[in-house]
Amino acid sequence: MNADLSSSSSIPSTGVNPEQDISRKGNFLMDEGFVYITLGFAVIAAGLIFWMAAIITEKAWPAIQTFGIPFIWSTDWSVPAEKFGALPYIFGTLVTSGIALLLAVPIGISVALITSENFLPQWVRTPLGFIVELIAAIPSVIIGLWGIFVFIPVFLPVQQFLHQTLGWFPLFSSEPPGPGILVAGLILTVMILPTISSISRDVLRSVPVTLRSASMALGATRWETIFRVMLPAAASGIVGASILGLGRALGETMAVAMVIGNTKRITPSLLDSASTIPAVLANEFAESHEGLHLQSLMLLGVILFILTLVVNIAAVWIIQALSLKGRE
Repeated sequence: MNADLSSSSSIPSTGVNPEQDISRKGNFLMDEGFVYITLGFAVIAAGLIFWMAAIITEKAWPAIQTFGIPFIWSTDWSVPAEKFGALPYIFGTLVTSGIALLLAVPIGISVALITSENFLPQWVRTPLGFIVELIAAIPSVIIGLWGIFVFIPVFLPVQQFLHQTLGWFPLFSSEPPGPGILVAGLILTVMILPTISSISRDVLRSVPVTLRSASMALGATRWETIFRVMLPAAASGIVGASILGLGRALGETMAVAMVIGNTKRITPSLLDSASTIPAVLANEFAESHEGLHLQSLMLLGVILFILTLVVNIAAVWIIQALSLKGRE
């Protein structure tokens, strides 16, 4: 009996309750299952993107075979003659999106700083941030109607003043017709501002408080802390927010189609009317028939898809570069 006791006492005790062990195994299985489920959704999302790209490319393939690479820099767009080129629409898309990004980034960062720092009382900051984010909920058609009936009549005297005062400069060399590139860029600025400001504000709030405290402790002023510590620490997130806004601007359709004028031209003047890839797709797709016209519109969709893809790849690369620089 003593031998039995001694042998049983020599068995090491794990100290784990069997019920706890079963619970840990269950949690492990749940974690593994969640990983596989999210991976499956990610694969499905990527598959849908490639599927859409394949379908659009298939529909555009006859136009690709007919026009080839010169389609990108051709300026012809004649439905009766079946001659099509994408350059005027690529020009309009890039210029209007560039104007929107150039204006929305500093304004969005300013709004993010005002609503994340304690420059204003809390009862002012909260409604201000809410109102800016509320712009994202307005349908683009409503913004387009506002642009036609309110913004263009109000902004037309400003355009005329720019032409009369700076008409010698190519950017303001033409008589403003009302709708135009500058108006479309400003409308896009309004539309992408909520995206940039809200994400930038969240990124600034996530910067560790210790960085701010250390900067203040070393004698830096508030603005030195903001520009030399806070903004560099949040640079990758702000760049990501800006690229998301740029993607929205590149693909915006109805609001731009209603205020840009929809003329196929390449002009140095921002006061002239023009068109974009999404705008021409919205205006002509319903009237197109089987043939080179429809296939050329599909090819414009392929070009827009590639532009958006390139922008997102560049955004990922820039964010990774800024993150590595921040760690150094």
